[in-house]
Amino acid sequence: MNETKVLIEKITEGIQEKKGKNIVIADLTNIGDTICKYFVICQGNSPSQVSAIVDSIRDFTRKGADSKPFAVDGLRNAEWVAMDYSDVLVHVFLPETRNFYNLEHLWADAKLITIPDID
Repeated sequence: MNETKVLIEKITEGIQEKKGKNIVIADLTNIGDTICKYFVICQGNSPSQVSAIVDSIRDFTRKGADSKPFAVDGLRNAEWVAMDYSDVLVHVFLPETRNFYNLEHLWADAKLITIPDID
């Protein structure tokens, strides 16, 4: 399995560890002139859960993929936190903020993979 796939797997595990919901992976590899290869989009129900998901993703990617984000932005209000792993951008939203920005619709020409929620 290549490094990017392992990274996405560890990001997904980190999200699921903190009960993140509605995980969608947008595969941008067949779209020209994009800033990254994949988006991983998910949501938490409160700012504290969004922050916990971000911390969990950091732990899982550091231990399981030997990778750290180049930048993390949005932690101050934790409505939308973006994590930059170069080829993968992770977006952790509050539900209303996710609905407002609707990234999945913006990248409608991307292949979208939905990961089932863990109860």
